[in-house]
Amino acid sequence: MVLKAFRNGLGNLIACVETLTRPAKKQRSPEAQARVDQEAAGLALYQFHACPFCIKVRRTLHTLNVPVTLKEVQKDKVAELELVQKGGKRQVPCLRITEDDGQERWLYESKAIVDYLTTRFGDK
Repeated sequence: MVLKAFRNGLGNLIACVETLTRPAKKQRSPEAQARVDQEAAGLALYQFHACPFCIKVRRTLHTLNVPVTLKEVQKDKVAELELVQKGGKRQVPCLRITEDDGQERWLYESKAIVDYLTTRFGDK
């Protein structure tokens, strides 16, 4: 119980520091940003607010200026159920990628998610 409280407190402190030290968002032309926004409509990040690995992914999303729906698994039981039933496990961060044909892919591990986002949106 004490360890959980300590971990949550530390995670919230890290989240606050991250918010205060975020780099500037990537600047694009309005047309290019509209394309990014449209492509990002098929993405959702399943996460915990105070998880350091989730913070890493959110920081990348902010830096790349990619708007993604955030699903707070600890507070939203529907999101938690989706993650477990469709993604296969209760692990965050997890990026749900809905392709144009409607197929869903569930990408786990912060490094893999950051690599995917950087490859897909870094040059746009």
